[in-house]
Amino acid sequence: MRILLIEDSSRLRELLCEAIHDVGWKIDAFALAQEGRLALQEAEYDLLLLDLGLPDEDGIAFLRSLRAARIQMPVLVLTARSAIDERIAGLDAGADDYLVKPFHNGELIARIRALTRRAPATVMPVLEFAALEYDVASRRVVCAGTEIALAPSEKGLLELLMRNGGQVVPKPKIEHAFSEFGDERSSNAVELAVSRLRKKLEGHPTKVLIETVRGVGYMMREARA
Repeated sequence: MRILLIEDSSRLRELLCEAIHDVGWKIDAFALAQEGRLALQEAEYDLLLLDLGLPDEDGIAFLRSLRAARIQMPVLVLTARSAIDERIAGLDAGADDYLVKPFHNGELIARIRALTRRAPATVMPVLEFAALEYDVASRRVVCAGTEIALAPSEKGLLELLMRNGGQVVPKPKIEHAFSEFGDERSSNAVELAVSRLRKKLEGHPTKVLIETVRGVGYMMREARA
């Protein structure tokens, strides 16, 4: 899962990034609404964490503009505005949930999981391909009733390949998916991650193959009988 955070407090951005990384998710964090707009043009996100008190634009106005542009990803508002009328304004503008500062990181993670479970199109609760299942919210990989132990990066790679099952995923897209802004990942690192994932899946009857399409990328397909 990849999350976009727009929050002007540098200290809070740092703490939230640590909390998100601890559960194995990716996060791109920015201080300004305009930076968030640019990020949305460059990457696909599963959820937005939005502060309302931004220095360059009111968070409510920013949220309304997203919904007007038919951007439907879940939005969790983070704000110090605790008055009921302000919370109502945020929800009416298109927010899916509201968390008043200060809050516990455990509650934040739980609310993110709840929102992504409910999201009808942007996040699929359970991905299925051949005999393989991946629960996006719990991050459990299961084959024939047995859970497969994967590292967080391997789960992210598996999710990307399963979402594009039967189609070639270009190597630059994989590199981009695994790199937060300002953190580039090498082509060699992607090859190693694919190799590790293949080896871990080989010991299970997944009926899945991860093919290398030379010069292009990788494709997950169902193994022929």
